[in-house]
Amino acid sequence: MLNYFIKSPETPDEWDNYFLFRWEMLRKPLGMSKDSLEDDQEGSSFHLIALDCHKKIVGSGRVHFNSNEEAQIRYMAVSEDLKRKGIGSEIVQKLEEHAGKSGARTVILNAREEAIDFYLSLDYLEGDPYQSDTGIPHITMKKILY
Repeated sequence: MLNYFIKSPETPDEWDNYFLFRWEMLRKPLGMSKDSLEDDQEGSSFHLIALDCHKKIVGSGRVHFNSNEEAQIRYMAVSEDLKRKGIGSEIVQKLEEHAGKSGARTVILNAREEAIDFYLSLDYLEGDPYQSDTGIPHITMKKILY
């Protein structure tokens, strides 16, 4: 049985490891520099990490607001060997809960092709293609919060 917990990064080491994890999972495989991993929404975003029993980061996600009623999830990642174990679903659920409590009525995200089925399973609807700064095709997906 997988033993992990989800929380916001707090210590300087957790923040450093969180950003490193995001880069290693999402940007490094594309040959992108570490300079590409942060954006201007970091300070106003709600961040989550999943930690294993050794306090190693095995998952991440972030949500920020595009408007008073629309939140956006970004930087979702789960360690390759731990996918399909519920970590990503729980991170998304907690990001949605935070967004909803903060006034969001909808949540959007831009999913890579291999993640579309995952988000469909969480009641997101497919939208239009999105051109990411990574150069990888994405699809914008949307969920109405109730």
